[in-house]
Amino acid sequence: MERLGTGIGWRPEIADDVERMPGIDWVEAVAENVCSGHLPDSLRRLRERGVTVVPHGVSLGLGGADRPDEGRLTALAERAEALGSPLVTEHIAFVRAGGPLTASPRLEAGHLLPVPRTRDALDVLCENVRIAQDALPVPLAVENIAALLSWPGEEMTEGQFLYELADRTGVRLLIDVANLHTNHVNRGEDPAEALSELPLEAIAYVHVAGGFERDGVWHDSHAHPVPRPVLDILADLASRVSPPGVLLERDENFPGATELERELGAIRDALEEGREQGREQGRGQKREDEREQGRERGGRRVRGVAPADAPVDGPNGPNGPNEANGAVGAVGPAREAPGCSSVGPARQRLALTQTALLSALVAGTPAPEGFDRVRLGVQARSLAGKRADVVAKVAPELPEILGEGYRPAFLGYAQRHPMTGGYRRDALDFVERLLLADGPADGRTRRELREWWLERSGPAPRSTRPGVRLARATRQVLRGPLSRR
Repeated sequence: MERLGTGIGWRPEIADDVERMPGIDWVEAVAENVCSGHLPDSLRRLRERGVTVVPHGVSLGLGGADRPDEGRLTALAERAEALGSPLVTEHIAFVRAGGPLTASPRLEAGHLLPVPRTRDALDVLCENVRIAQDALPVPLAVENIAALLSWPGEEMTEGQFLYELADRTGVRLLIDVANLHTNHVNRGEDPAEALSELPLEAIAYVHVAGGFERDGVWHDSHAHPVPRPVLDILADLASRVSPPGVLLERDENFPGATELERELGAIRDALEEGREQGREQGRGQKREDEREQGRERGGRRVRGVAPADAPVDGPNGPNGPNEANGAVGAVGPAREAPGCSSVGPARQRLALTQTALLSALVAGTPAPEGFDRVRLGVQARSLAGKRADVVAKVAPELPEILGEGYRPAFLGYAQRHPMTGGYRRDALDFVERLLLADGPADGRTRRELREWWLERSGPAPRSTRPGVRLARATRQVLRGPLSRR
C-alpha cells in the first residue's frame, strides 16, 4: 500500500507557500473548489513534481436520508481522474434535508451535521457509501466529523458505528483527531476509548487541525494553531498503528510559511512520540489486546481490510486495479460486502428526524424532543455566522457596498430565510430580499445593490454587453476615489 507521508491542505491563499515548503509529500484539495477541466496552476505543478493530490469532498451528504446525487458523484470522479488521485474522501455527515421523502421544502445546512448513531442511520449510510463506491474510479475513505450537539437515543458509540460501517462496506476511514478532541469537549466522549474501538487497520490517513473553546464549547475552526490535546490524541493513535498519512488542515487566518512549518514539525514530533510509546508498550500485543476487547463486544476484524502498516501487493496483484484500483486503502471488491440492501423505510424515518433538526437550526421551528436547546442555539448561531462569512467570500462586493451593515443585515435575513441552494444562490436571495423589503434607505447603496443583483441574476451577465460596460466605466470615473467617504 502506498504511504502518503506528511501533507497539508492545499488552499489558494497558501498555494505559493505550499509549493516552496520542504518535506511536503502530498496535499489535499477541497473537491468542490477544483474544476477538473481547469486545474489551478499550483496543483498542476505539484502533480508534475510527483506530489500526490487527494480531492476532499464536502457536499455529498453521505449521511443524509437521500441517495447520493449522481451529478455530485460524477464531478467527484472527474476530479479524482484529473488529479491522478489514489483515493477520494468525504464526510460521515448530512448537509441537507427535506424534499420528496418528507413532502417539505429542501433545506441546506451549509455545514457538516452529525448523523445519529442508530441502526437506521447506519443502514442508510452503508447503502449510500456503496453507491458512492460503485460510482468512483478510486477507493473512498470517509471522515468522522466534529459536532456541537448530540442526538438523543443513540444506539452505538462512534467507534462501534465506524467499525460496523467499515466492516459492512470495506470503506476506508479518514480519522480526524481534532474532531475526536471536539467531541470530547462537546459530548464528553473519551478519545482513547474511541481509538480503542476503531478498526485501526482501515485507516487511510489522519487529519490534524486547530480550533478554539468558548463558553465550554469547542469550535472546530481550522483557523487556529493545533492545540496540545489534539497532538496528544495523534500520539496515542500513532502508538497503536502507523497511519499511512497525516495532514494539517487550515482554512482561515492563514499564518506565514514559518508558522505552518512549525505546526508540521509538531505533528511529526507527536507521531514519533507515539511510535516510541508503541515500541515501549509492544504495539503488536497492544493491538491484539484491543482486538480481543472488540471480539468480547461482539466485534470482528474488518472484512477485507489489511492492517494500515501491512505490505500489500502492487497494482497488478490481488488488490490491483481490477478489484480496488491499486490505490491507497485498497480493500477488495465492495460488492461482496453484505448488509447493505435497500433501506427505504429507514430512509424515510431518517429523513423525518433530520428534517426536523435542520428546520429547528435554520428555520426557527421548535426543537425536536430530546435535544439540548442551549446547544441547538449555539449550533444555529454558528450556522448563520458561517453563512455570512462564506457569502462574503463568494460575493465580496456585498460587504464593500454595505460596509459595517453587511453582517447584521445578513444575520437578520438568515434568521427568517433558510438556505435552499448553494452560497451563490444565497447571496442573490439576500440581496433580492434587501431590495424588495428590508432594503437600505441610502439611495446610492440601493442602486449599487440593484446593479449587482441584475448583473448576476439573469441567464447571461449584463456586463457582456458593450453599453453596460461603458456605462459602468463612466460611473466609476465620475464617482472618483473619494466618493465613498
